[in-house]
Amino acid sequence: MYHLLRIAKLRTEPFIPAMQRFIFSCLLCLGGLASLTAQSVTQFDSWWNYFGNHHLNDQLTLHTEYQWRRSDFASHWQQSLLLVGLNQKVADQTTLGGGYGWIISFPYGAFPIAAKTNEHRMYEELIMNNGAGRFGFNHRYRLEQRWLENASLSPAGVREVNGYTFKNRARYRLLVTYPLNHRTMQDHTLFLATFDEVFLGFGNGIVKNILDQNQLYFGLGYRFNADGNFQLGYLNQRIIKSDGLRQENDHTLQTALTYNLDFRKHN
Repeated sequence: MYHLLRIAKLRTEPFIPAMQRFIFSCLLCLGGLASLTAQSVTQFDSWWNYFGNHHLNDQLTLHTEYQWRRSDFASHWQQSLLLVGLNQKVADQTTLGGGYGWIISFPYGAFPIAAKTNEHRMYEELIMNNGAGRFGFNHRYRLEQRWLENASLSPAGVREVNGYTFKNRARYRLLVTYPLNHRTMQDHTLFLATFDEVFLGFGNGIVKNILDQNQLYFGLGYRFNADGNFQLGYLNQRIIKSDGLRQENDHTLQTALTYNLDFRKHN
């Protein structure tokens, strides 16, 4: 969190392009090396998401998030992801936050895990917003501490857990929005949205691959008002397995409803 606070004090104009160039260069290099020996499969999934940032006061918001992730388009479980956190506004376009995530992963696809697995996750993040003309830019930097169950099935088919494995991960997401029927994002605005997010593992437990996954998204959204919008889009998720050899190329239909509640007391 100390490092995030230091970043928040920097000017975003010179920092963001340099960071983007560094991250994208790493992604291209790592992706190119992985593709030399990787065994890749293509799969089709769907994610059904809800997000909310609920105002507790003028500076503090409660973040809630649930993602219902399905494999084989929508036939089987892929993952259940629940996140709860607090965000603190530290500048006009900058927030710091952190929270807890409970993730349940299921065996699915061509490279299934051995058994259903629980993950407990803590995260810290820095979010900065800026714009240029009609374009809006949202930069999210996130650190994650992950406790993953070592789950397996016995010869009799009974799920067994042998402790947890701890892993660290860093993420960077650049989200770009563009309003279509208004010059700015306001009530009743149709907009385009796209983002790319890179996931990098570091520290103990990272053996074969640093690049954990990459997500690329294109979508169409409608903003009802300042507290609500809906998006429908396509997400390409590239997952690099822990052996550094197997890869998933997941084509995903993604829906996202955002609705924020306001718990502030208004006179």
